[in-house]
Amino acid sequence: MRTYLDLLQHVLDTGADRGDRTGTGTRSVFGYQMRFDLAAGFPMLTTKKLHLKSIIYELLWFLRGDTNVAYLKENGVTIWDEWADENGDLGPVYGAQWRSWPAPDGRHIDQIANLLNQIRKNPHSRRLIVSAWNPALVDEMALPPCHCLFQFYVADGKLSCQLYQRSADIFLGVPFFSDMRRVPFALSACIGKIFKRFSVVPVPQCSRLVLA
Repeated sequence: MRTYLDLLQHVLDTGADRGDRTGTGTRSVFGYQMRFDLAAGFPMLTTKKLHLKSIIYELLWFLRGDTNVAYLKENGVTIWDEWADENGDLGPVYGAQWRSWPAPDGRHIDQIANLLNQIRKNPHSRRLIVSAWNPALVDEMALPPCHCLFQFYVADGKLSCQLYQRSADIFLGVPFFSDMRRVPFALSACIGKIFKRFSVVPVPQCSRLVLA
């Protein structure tokens, strides 16, 4: 995929060498944006072998609101095992924030359900946003969310999505965000709209190791 290869070259040519929490070091850039026209096909890499099963089941796991690796392991996916505790728990990671964001009054907000409802009832809203970045709970998460926010835009009956990444490992993590590109397709099927465009603002991008 040319878009991905252009990103790799951009980081190699212009990136800044920086330290990180693991001591390995990174080469990173800030604010690079990738855009994908979905009319031209689904944006999945052809230059690297991807474990499609992990990509699919991780997304389903997020959408279930799950935060325990048991479901993933039942389906042969081990990508989160390293960070789980002895009971398989990861703390209030993506699924908890997407489907059960804790409000101060004791309620739990289902952001995905709210998003679907708003797209149906008020498609021109500027509030079609789902966030996984909960400052009150970040320290309780096994890993802070990398793809921390996404926003939808509806025009002429077509759905576009923009994803913001606070951090991304270019070789390992960025190809895996095929699962996030599937979110709008799933929503499109639910609400009967055509998915038009997907853009990613990965900040920062790292060529050797994720900055998290």
